Amino acid sequence: MFGLYHAVAGQARAAVLLCPPLGQDMIRSHRVYRQLADALALQGIAALRFDYYGSGDSAGGSDELDWARCLADTVTAAGELRARSGCARLIGFGARLGGSIALGAAGTARLSELLLWDPVLDGNRHVAALDALQDALRVDPMRFNAPRTREDAAGQWLGFPIGAGLHRQLGNWRAEPSPLPVRVFDSLPPAAAHDWNTLLGGAASVTELPSTASWDELDRLEHAILSPDLIRAVGDHLRATA
Repeated sequence: MFGLYHAVAGQARAAVLLCPPLGQDMIRSHRVYRQLADALALQGIAALRFDYYGSGDSAGGSDELDWARCLADTVTAAGELRARSGCARLIGFGARLGGSIALGAAGTARLSELLLWDPVLDGNRHVAALDALQDALRVDPMRFNAPRTREDAAGQWLGFPIGAGLHRQLGNWRAEPSPLPVRVFDSLPPAAAHDWNTLLGGAASVTELPSTASWDELDRLEHAILSPDLIRAVGDHLRATA
């Protein structure tokens, strides 16, 4: 596993575990994660960015990604952050599927709170959306002179090979109400908004971000997701609570 620890000057007053999303969402949000970790360190809050096995700079190919392994890697990363920071209280942060993984690993990783940015809460719906985007991508005239065949584009999500196991695991996953305090940072367009409290339980609070993230727009696929509003909102929340 590959990780980057963002240390603070002196003793950290809290620590945040930054759980990344997968695939294109990871690539597009990478800059925000780095900026957020740097901003937290300046607040005296240690942070750890890491990649699951089969993603980013960790070992393994994307077709080896496994849901249970992602959860286990999150627990390992939490232990590393706890040891490096000296903090007993760890806060989990995750965007999209990173939020889903943080939810699933929170108990075993002994996280005390979750900060989730547009988390995926219905795996079956998300798989259907990714399959539809992949199908649209293969016939996109802006990227291909001629449509790719379904066979040629099979087993992929937006440029990343995906194993049948992860496709099945994610399709069968749905978030359950969390016993931990949850703060959702919502930058989804109104038509895509979730009833966060119904899906996450009464412990969830929602911060509406003024800017909208273009996660599922095919014509924005190569563009980084930039959200100074998210960085500011997370910092404000932790300044008041950590």
